[in-house]
Amino acid sequence: MELYRGKLGENKDENIAKIAELTGVSTQFINQQLQASYVKDDTFVPVKKIKDTDTTLKEQLLQIPGILINKVAGRVYPLGEETAHLVGYVQAINSEELEANSGKGYTTNSVIGKSGLEKAYEDTLRGIDGTEIYITDENGNKKMTLAKQDKKDGQDVKLTIDSDLQAKIYQQMKNDKGLFVVMEPQTGELLALVSTPSYDSNDFVVGMTQEQWDTLNNDNTKPLYNRFIQKYCPGSTFKPITGAIGLTTGKIEPNEDYGYTGTSWQKDASWGTYKITTLTAYQGAKNLLNGLLYSDNIYFAQSALKIGADTLAQELNKLGFNEQLDFPLTLAKSQYANNNGDTIEGETRLADSGYGQGSILVNPIHVASIYSSFANKGNMIKPYIEYDEQKTQKKQGEILKQGVFTEEAAETIKNDLIQVVERGTASDMKIDGITIAGKTGTAELKTSSEDTQSGTLGWFNCFTVDKADGNNLLIVSMVENVQDNSEGGSHYLIKKIRTLF
Repeated sequence: MELYRGKLGENKDENIAKIAELTGVSTQFINQQLQASYVKDDTFVPVKKIKDTDTTLKEQLLQIPGILINKVAGRVYPLGEETAHLVGYVQAINSEELEANSGKGYTTNSVIGKSGLEKAYEDTLRGIDGTEIYITDENGNKKMTLAKQDKKDGQDVKLTIDSDLQAKIYQQMKNDKGLFVVMEPQTGELLALVSTPSYDSNDFVVGMTQEQWDTLNNDNTKPLYNRFIQKYCPGSTFKPITGAIGLTTGKIEPNEDYGYTGTSWQKDASWGTYKITTLTAYQGAKNLLNGLLYSDNIYFAQSALKIGADTLAQELNKLGFNEQLDFPLTLAKSQYANNNGDTIEGETRLADSGYGQGSILVNPIHVASIYSSFANKGNMIKPYIEYDEQKTQKKQGEILKQGVFTEEAAETIKNDLIQVVERGTASDMKIDGITIAGKTGTAELKTSSEDTQSGTLGWFNCFTVDKADGNNLLIVSMVENVQDNSEGGSHYLIKKIRTLF
């Protein structure tokens, strides 16, 4: 949007105030632009970029004399809020970035990727302006070229993301603080990466007022916070991993009955007042299947003690804990000890780790890869986001880590997780005609038994098994602050996941 100073009319101040009200640009800024030394009455002065899709605003502005709206080339994000954390945005380069990219052809007028894939693929996406230095004669005719650089367009980056699936998940979750990772478990194709709440990438391109920025930055729901690149306490969704490690190392037998002890347990008096508690009382053997069916914290605490701290740490390292996952965006490293350490200290911390508490923190994209091993005979598939025709057609991705679990262990966990959906804690996820393996989870963030302020995370992870059309899905989902939700976080998520099928 540009202003024609000589056409603002007799009510100039009133018109400027109206423009400021509609665009969010201050009257002070507008007047500064109009009073610049180069500006004359017949000069058009750029004031504000506006979205081409904002037809109402354009119509209102064009009612004011002296306004011209031209189309200009610029980055446009058609999915806006739905992909903001993934795609990111570009903005004008700053002095630090200009210095860091010296020699790459950037100028003070350049834009640069600031976040998301815009930043990760900056060198691929960026075009290079054509320039020529030449000598002319007294009539302006070119006589000799001293240096020339041809214009070069940026390259396209095609993603694996299913835009319809991405949009559908976002619309269901946009009022929650949460995340979704959807992956094809055989290929590793990431079909959706959603973080909510979100922001509109286009707002950064057209420019925000200080008030708009402050509102966004100070929002306590943290719309700028990209949740799927962070790490979180996984709660009971970690139990299948503990079970698979126990089976693979031979530290636990699937049918071994630990002996039922009720809903509260401690190893011995050396634990003092500390006890492991679980929510659901049940009949039958305390074995791996029932431990998963009823999400028995005590069973998995006891399993972790059987596995031992050193073995558990070694096996988690094999899964890629404390390791940077190869991915265009920088993902938080999953951990099993504080400060990305390699030692699980103390029996109670080890016991808590068995059911996804203690110091266990996981990145959700990493978790998707770990869960893919249950569908791939113990091999972790590498998640990827840049489309690969060959992988898609062959329905076979790249193995990230081979044989992290034995084939027998992976098969046992897969079959047990199918039963969790068929008749266990996730029975509301059961869908006729589709075989689904899944695990519910609730992670308490309490720092002590007296802590009533910290929130609770709800999780649900699942994957389809041998779908008739061959298009399987693996889903990792989380929602924050579910402590006051009568449905519980897992079942709240299940309602939304069911619609994807």
